[in-house]
This record gives sequence, structure tokens and C-alpha cells, in this order.
Amino acid sequence: MKLFRCQSCDNVLYFENRSCGRCGHRLAYLPQLGRISALEPAGDNNAWTPLAAPERPSFLCTNAAHDTCNWMVPPGTTDAFCLACRHNGIVPDVSDEVNLERWREMEHAKHRLFYTLLRWNLPLKTRAEDAEHGLIFNFLADPPDASGPKVMTGHENGVITIALVEADPAEREKRRTAMGEPYRTLLGHFRHEVGHHYWDILVRDAGKLEPCRAVFGDDSQDYGAALQRHYDQGPPPNWQETFVSAYATTHPWEDFAETWAHYLHIVDTLEMASAFGLQVKPKADVEGDLATHVDFDPYQADSIEQIIDAWLPFVFAMNSVSRAMGEGDLYPFVLAPPVVAKLGFIHDLVHGQV
Repeated sequence: MKLFRCQSCDNVLYFENRSCGRCGHRLAYLPQLGRISALEPAGDNNAWTPLAAPERPSFLCTNAAHDTCNWMVPPGTTDAFCLACRHNGIVPDVSDEVNLERWREMEHAKHRLFYTLLRWNLPLKTRAEDAEHGLIFNFLADPPDASGPKVMTGHENGVITIALVEADPAEREKRRTAMGEPYRTLLGHFRHEVGHHYWDILVRDAGKLEPCRAVFGDDSQDYGAALQRHYDQGPPPNWQETFVSAYATTHPWEDFAETWAHYLHIVDTLEMASAFGLQVKPKADVEGDLATHVDFDPYQADSIEQIIDAWLPFVFAMNSVSRAMGEGDLYPFVLAPPVVAKLGFIHDLVHGQV
């Protein structure tokens, strides 16, 4: 994630900001430019002129009316939705304030996901453009009858279902604890589930099953049986030596999706660190093996080694600061050499080098 500033007053902004707290300007993200811009009214029909690109007046996404989106639609089009929201399928009943607030939280996470997908120019077809495999998100609330079946977050042929209750921090923490997970976030869900989608697009449909299987294992094994075995028996002993998470041990599909999600975690976090000019140089680090300076664009890194060499010292520093606040590790995972090799496959896949 980049560092954004208001063009009107130079105030530092968050990616989710709708208005500038200093000058009061309406704000919007321009995905074609990768920038957040202050806006000025452009006359009739609710058009706006971005100060960052005054020659490109456009409209806010329709979902701005629900305060769930701060992106602009592509200029020169009549699209009602932005590049992220046009992939929405079922959305919650916005007359329910609880559901609306949860959907807002989910859109914050989904838009951060799309920031990354657009940075890499990954294939992004809607369901209208590809009826069989187009990417679509359904945000579903559990039925009113508490004894009925619960919505399960998951992916199938481009359809990503997100259980709306995951936006409730208390419920998400309850599930995280019950499932023995060190980390469970909305953004993590989006990154994981879209990993399944890109396995379909970049591996299966692109004829790269064999090189993928050489790294992640044989995906033709029965998924249902593997999932049941995982829930009955748990992960195998010493799983940390070859997998990024316990859930990754379930099946090669889950290993791929978990590794994909972690690659996105790492790259986007490193870009944010770079944007703030953060560097790690411990005073007691005589050998210098804990020093790092992210002086490259992580989204365009030459190799996974370049990314990992910057990440390991940085994440050790972040975890140490988090512990100093009485919290757990910000990134509670171990990246053993086989895991780094899997991350390398994802890196090469994203950059068209497989």
C-alpha cells in the first residue's frame, strides 16, 4: 500500500478516507492512477473533478451512497460501479444497520485486495464477462433462525462467498480461537479465497498444473476426504517445517491459497513500510543481519529472495514492537525454506515467470 496525501492541503490520508480531516475536501481513489485525490464538484449530474487529474472528471461509485466505497468509476464510461464493486453479486440488506456496518468493513478489506490485484494487472473478469469463471463476491448474512445452517466462507468457480458475521470482531475472535488460528482477519479471508480463484485462472486454465504440483503436491487427491481428515486429526507433526499454516496442510489447494495470501500480506506490508521510509537498524545488531531498508518496489521485486531478505528483519522488529504493547506477534508465522520456495512459486506465477 502506498502513502497518500491530499492535493489540497498535503494532509496524510488513509486508503479508506472519504474526506480530508484538515481541509474538508471530498476524497476518492483513482484506480487508473493509483492515487487518492481531493475532489471538486464538476457541475451537474453529480460529476467530480479530481485535483490529481483535473482533465479526467468522473463519478463516484454508486456504492458511495452507502459509504461503502470511495473509488471513482473509470473516466469516460457510464459504469455505475468502480473496478472493485462491479464484482459484487449479493450484498446485504442496507436497511439493516448492523448488516450495513459489517458490509462497510468488508468493503474496506475487499478494496485493499483489489489495490493489489490491479497493481499486478491480474485477470479480472466479471461474471457478465465470463459466465463460468468470472470473479464475483456474495456477502451473506446467516438466516434469522439460529438453529439453521450458517453461511460458510468459501470459493467455487469464481464465486467467493463471505459470511457477513466475520465482520463482527467478537465472533471472528471466537472462531479464531476455536480453530486454533494465530491470525484471522477480513483481509486475510479475501486474500485466501481469491487465491483459489487464481489457482483456477493462472494454474489450471493456463496449463501449469505440473509445475504447481511439483511444489504444492498432487491436487487430484479427494478434497472432501482431506478436509475431514484435517478436522478429525489436525495437522501432521512438525508441519511448520514445510507449511506456512496448519490449515495449509489440509490439501494442496489450501496450501496454495494460504501461501498466496501470505505473499500478498508480505508484499503489501513491505510497500507500506517503504512508503513511510521505514528501515530497521538495531543498535545491538553487530553483525547487521537484522538490518533492512526497503529501497525497492516490492510489487516489482526481482525475486522472492529480495522480498524475504527485507521481510524477515522487518517482521522481527514489528513483532517486537507488538509484544512491547502487550499484544501477540503481528505476523505469527515461521517461513521455513520450503515455505519460501512455495512463496517463490507464487512470486513467479504473479510475474508470469512460471
